Amino acid sequence: MTNRISRRFFLAGAGALAGLSVGPALAAAPETSLRPVARGADLFKLSQTPVDELIAKARLNGTVGFAVSDVTTGAVLEEHGAETGLPPASVAKALTASYALETLGPGFHFETRILATGGVVEGVVQGDLILAGGGDPTLDTDALAGLAAKLSEAGVTGVKGRFLVWGGALPEMRDIDPLQPDHVGYNPAVSGLNLNYNRVHFEWRRAGGAYDVTMEARSAAYRPAVNMARMEVVPRSLPVYTYVDRGGRDEWTVAKGALGDGGARWLPVRKPVLYAGEVFQSLAKAYAISLSPPELVTDLPEGRLMATHESAPLRVILRDMLKWSTNLTAEVVGLTASRARMGATPANLRASADEMNRWARETLGLSDIALVDHSGLGEDSRISAAEMMMALGKLRKRLGLKPLLKAFPMRDAKRRVIEDHPLKVHAKTGTLNFVSGLAGFIDLPDGTELVFAIFTADHDRRAELSDAERENPEGGSAWNIRAKTLQQGLIERWGALYSG
Repeated sequence: MTNRISRRFFLAGAGALAGLSVGPALAAAPETSLRPVARGADLFKLSQTPVDELIAKARLNGTVGFAVSDVTTGAVLEEHGAETGLPPASVAKALTASYALETLGPGFHFETRILATGGVVEGVVQGDLILAGGGDPTLDTDALAGLAAKLSEAGVTGVKGRFLVWGGALPEMRDIDPLQPDHVGYNPAVSGLNLNYNRVHFEWRRAGGAYDVTMEARSAAYRPAVNMARMEVVPRSLPVYTYVDRGGRDEWTVAKGALGDGGARWLPVRKPVLYAGEVFQSLAKAYAISLSPPELVTDLPEGRLMATHESAPLRVILRDMLKWSTNLTAEVVGLTASRARMGATPANLRASADEMNRWARETLGLSDIALVDHSGLGEDSRISAAEMMMALGKLRKRLGLKPLLKAFPMRDAKRRVIEDHPLKVHAKTGTLNFVSGLAGFIDLPDGTELVFAIFTADHDRRAELSDAERENPEGGSAWNIRAKTLQQGLIERWGALYSG
């Protein structure tokens, strides 16, 4: 990248250039003056790489849209293709976080409950035991173990009836985006009862000519085996994975030729309610509470509350969501906020996203926003850089969004982090195949605060991808690096032009 801004240069300000030696011809008064001579900081600003040159050098072969403004005054400082609607990818999560904060409040908690019907006599539940989800996207195996422990502490030793599992607090969907490969862990199922971000831990080790394979609901303290998701190693090279829903189970195969000596990865769970029920059954057994295999119910029976698990406050969940860009969390908090606004459970992600779009139009003044989900995973979502910039500027003052955004590191020409860079950036990134986005805030050395949005997309290149290429397309990583280089080039340009 050209014209990297050093800390020494930036902090020295105009004096860094004003102190440069000049030849006698330049020192003398000119005979004719057509305009003021640029000196010091002005010369520095004039030396910045033009926008068109930055874009051409990035070689993205698609569409670029960006906009930047002053947070205090609202004045738009620079824009290019700013009115063009482009996929925001995970940048959409910044809007989802704000939507959930305003609708549910920062102190909102998700609750997972254990209910019992028919009363409890001498430690035995006379009716059914129910694991009832409240939509918690952060529920993990450790938390389920805590519920089993509370049930034991309540004196429960047995259950006469069935073990029921309910996830009807939110609509259940097999995946977030049906166009993604079956095996990618960032595209799990969504429901009102989620566990371990609806992923199962698949691990393999070579043992002679065969492989030892495990499928576990792994967490910090526990790793119970899972039977509802099964893996078979088959003698082939491609495809690496296949998936089929067979007999109410997630049935996977993996190509033996792709495994090597050993490894592990998270695979998505397509039946999250059954998954959580099976894991809880296993954990309850460790506390000498015998449960029958879990049965799904669509209507939640009334029962006595036996134990409950409460999530962290919503603000903490959203901070972590923006840090790790967890798609499941975004969809669940978005669905929960839409349910609160609508007074009814939305039918699906698109219906919930429509409600969030309506909120953005009503409260932020956006006119062309058209998101299809809450995570940005769906490629059909559209928002312009101008509207994203405007929304973030308003949310900065309205909800205090900025502290939830992760610090965005500035890098040198070799992509190494510059620890003491004078520009401080807090932003949300977004990446899909041949789509890249970045939006957030820039603190300049003189105290000026900017808000910006940058979107880039090569729709033609993305449309050419086969299903097999979608996880790791040829040229995708290099394209993404060039997009990020453009983003940093623009940020450095704005830092030079609008500081001081």
